[in-house]
Amino acid sequence: MIKIKINLSLTVAVLMFSICCDAQKIKQRQQPAVVTRQVNLSDSALLDVVQQQTFKYFWDFAHPVSGMARERSNVAYNYGEEVTTTGGTGFGVMAIIVATERKWISRDTAAKRMLKLVNFLTKADSYHGVFPHWLNGATGKTIPFSRKDDGADLVETSYLFQGLLCVRQYFNGTNNTETELRNKIGWMWNDIEWNWFTKGGEEVLYWHWSPNNGWAMNFPVRGFNECLIMYVLAASAERYPVTSAVYHHGWAQSIFFKNGKTFYGYKLPLGFDYGGPLFFSQYSFMGLNPHGLKDEYADYWEQNQNHTLINHAYCVDNPKAFKGYGENCWGLTASDTYDGYNAYSPTNDEGTITPTAALSAFPYTPEFSMKALKHFYYDLGDKIWSPYGFTDAFNETKNWYAQSHLAIDQGPIIVMIENYRSGLLWKLFMGCPEIKQGLKKLGFTEPAL
Repeated sequence: MIKIKINLSLTVAVLMFSICCDAQKIKQRQQPAVVTRQVNLSDSALLDVVQQQTFKYFWDFAHPVSGMARERSNVAYNYGEEVTTTGGTGFGVMAIIVATERKWISRDTAAKRMLKLVNFLTKADSYHGVFPHWLNGATGKTIPFSRKDDGADLVETSYLFQGLLCVRQYFNGTNNTETELRNKIGWMWNDIEWNWFTKGGEEVLYWHWSPNNGWAMNFPVRGFNECLIMYVLAASAERYPVTSAVYHHGWAQSIFFKNGKTFYGYKLPLGFDYGGPLFFSQYSFMGLNPHGLKDEYADYWEQNQNHTLINHAYCVDNPKAFKGYGENCWGLTASDTYDGYNAYSPTNDEGTITPTAALSAFPYTPEFSMKALKHFYYDLGDKIWSPYGFTDAFNETKNWYAQSHLAIDQGPIIVMIENYRSGLLWKLFMGCPEIKQGLKKLGFTEPAL
């Protein structure tokens, strides 16, 4: 396991995704042929190109047996070709909704692919209704994420169901395929024992449980970070919900929950100084609409927009004088990097820019995100543009450009650009009756659809 140099805290270091990536164990898959870039596109046409190209990661590169999203485009972790990601699949099914709505694929084709995937999940390993971080895409068996993380992963499952609930809302037709799809998603959704993950009634949710190792991972999830969606879903469940006290006494109670300080002129209501990696303001908000979303702790539009503006301002300031940083080149988050994998932020910066950071921030900073997109595509495209969209990251100071793609980085690009353009996924997710009830239960002021 690589050692992450991060100045936040041991807790947030553990929160980062895919930390156990060992650069020495990563081998490149055969990459598809390089694609030609277009020139002089309108802003709208450029967004089309980026969304459609990135979508191919989840459509053309999906696991052929299950339809699950592969963890990454290169072979890692010594697990071979079969590693698929639960959370990344949740992002991927949201991307398929976008592709269907924009008519890149037919509705019938999309619905059948979704039903194939859901049928696979109904037979795959789960624990108290909760899926593991990784599944073998051919067999549905658990692939351990680490030695004791070989069972349920409540956060990854939350990302999966953020997506599947959108699928249930979108595919509302009366034909047999769409009816069966909705029913099976409903069955899986209702089978998740959210209350089990309070470890016997504690007022907090635990990230992991394993039939082999029990609660040995011992990770209570407290905010503020990327896991808000888990608490919303847990409160929204009808069969095995958690109480509002779990949210208020668990999630909202930590030494790093409230902030209130100002960075680069922007007040940050919650979280770590300077906001942490940008995926904090993206993963949970692919379905949750932050416009007008408030509770007693924060206005989540202010939280997410200011988090993004701080990240942007830091890159423009560029206090460490890294090559390339500026108005057109910004965005620090978790990604592959020149020596493995790291979770970057203004307090943990080594010169690596990750395209998903700025591009998935389109709803919050459209002008700054468009500048970054044009720079990535027109100026750096010969190094980072590929058949699956932008590669994961680059570091111009080190003259390093990733060849890899990660599902959890590709998916938010498509979905958050679409939320900026049409609000499609926000409308679907926030339209779920149980989500409305869950937000009300937790004391949120719900945004108007």
